Amino acid sequence: MSMNANKNTGFKVIQPGIYSLIEDAGRFGHHGIGLTNGGPLDGNAFRWANRLCGDQQNAAAIEITVGGLVLESKVNTTIAVTGANTPLTINAQSRELWQSHQVKIGDRIELGFATSGSRSYLAVAGGFNIDAIFNSVATVPREALGGLHRDGSPLQAGDFIPCTESLSQSQLRVPENRRPDYSANSALLRVILGYQQKAFSNIDKQLFFSSEYWITESSDRMGFRLKGPAIKPTVNGILSEGICLGAIQVPADGQPIVLLNDRQTIGGYPKLGSLLSLDIGKLAQLLPGGILRFEPISIEQAHNLLLLDQQRFIDSKLESVSQHE
Repeated sequence: MSMNANKNTGFKVIQPGIYSLIEDAGRFGHHGIGLTNGGPLDGNAFRWANRLCGDQQNAAAIEITVGGLVLESKVNTTIAVTGANTPLTINAQSRELWQSHQVKIGDRIELGFATSGSRSYLAVAGGFNIDAIFNSVATVPREALGGLHRDGSPLQAGDFIPCTESLSQSQLRVPENRRPDYSANSALLRVILGYQQKAFSNIDKQLFFSSEYWITESSDRMGFRLKGPAIKPTVNGILSEGICLGAIQVPADGQPIVLLNDRQTIGGYPKLGSLLSLDIGKLAQLLPGGILRFEPISIEQAHNLLLLDQQRFIDSKLESVSQHE
């Protein structure tokens, strides 16, 4: 992300796919001027893609929604694709997801369309060299900020994404037991109740935690709108306040909205609580029509789960791939 980064090596975008964005870990510390975080919706898949390429966890990668991205390599380097179950080919030869691959100048990298899950992450050794704005390259279309062109726009055909050359010949993969299963378009999500739970009756809270909700078509990187049994807050609104990642806000119609990475920074709807951050990726991989159930956990449980996940990630060893497999 240096201003002096080599702009002559990288990848040419032949087809941008349905919706492909440059994302690093996110833009933090700027809520005070109204800038949201952005960053990868599935942080788990994102961090594994970067790790496979030997990158820092904040390295810039590509988030591909549904699929369809086609790149031509103008560099010798290592790439990895994680996330949704999406066909990956290099020069028309099928390649494995959750594994690093060497690419050479002239190679054609193609992602088909996801058969389960909805978001993939393509990382490159050293990360993509893109100039940061407000300390991040994260693309936030709603704010017209970040990304390759610094204006929040998604990748377009003809774009050139710079990166540096990497001569590593090792191939690594994520162990099978550390790869998420995206086969079911449903999820059980854990919720930490917030102080505004008092705006909901015990009956409404029991209704929420014992019911199924569906993801509607009105869902994007800002938030997922749900449909199911209405839970009506006892207040019509609150004084606008900051909104955290995963907040479950409930407007007057009683249909919950789970706010995600590109959410507005403040809002005035009562919030029942917030999703455990580890479950954001599970939600983000689901398609409209996906079925959700929720269960409450304590903030102490949330801290323990988060620390355990971080330690498991650190302790997990990447497997070496034989060149003859």
